[in-house]
Amino acid sequence: MSMQGRIGRAGGAKIKRALGVQAALEWAFRVEKAQLELPPPKDVVEEGFGFGLEYVLMQRGALGCKVDGGQHKMGSYTHADAEVIAATVAGMPDSLGGIRMAIRVAELARAGLTPDWMPGVVPRCVPVETKRNQHGERSTTIVVGTERVLTRGKWRTIEVLACPVTWRPHPEQIASAQRGYEDWWQALDWVRDGLMVGGMLREVEVTGAMPRARPWIHAAAPSSAS
Repeated sequence: MSMQGRIGRAGGAKIKRALGVQAALEWAFRVEKAQLELPPPKDVVEEGFGFGLEYVLMQRGALGCKVDGGQHKMGSYTHADAEVIAATVAGMPDSLGGIRMAIRVAELARAGLTPDWMPGVVPRCVPVETKRNQHGERSTTIVVGTERVLTRGKWRTIEVLACPVTWRPHPEQIASAQRGYEDWWQALDWVRDGLMVGGMLREVEVTGAMPRARPWIHAAAPSSAS
């Protein structure tokens, strides 16, 4: 049974469904297909300017975000609590990423995903380039200098070769992925606080549960099992 189906009445009394903020977001955007309505551009001064799906798609295109099809449930009702959750996300402050972060939070929730912080990935020192021939695969080398050596009573000039190496993935790539996860976590924390304090949800109760902060620290910690 879906989360949508479990939110309802029992014996005439409303039962609030307790959800962590990530589960609440996934219910609103993935199950209920709530629309993410974003504020109009700052230079738009006309009162009553309409902004909806077209504006969201325009913003996603400008920000390089993936456009998903079928944002609305055709001919069906979107739960009022889902609309409140979507409206809260749309109000993401600039200090947390503003419109860009609001879209990212909604897209991840709609896909049921958590940001990829590259778990288990370790930078490795590898050759910049390799070549394959009949003898197998070998690292490409470059000449970095010359040396004179005495062999069999004669001085000879030989080339000094080196193999250029790099780190893959580069540590900065991993750090960037982790910063992206932290930014998303902070955004969810803000949404959670807003929904808990706002008191506007009628049938959903957002709990204090949050995804793990900086999970890479826990993943790197040594096991305490004896």
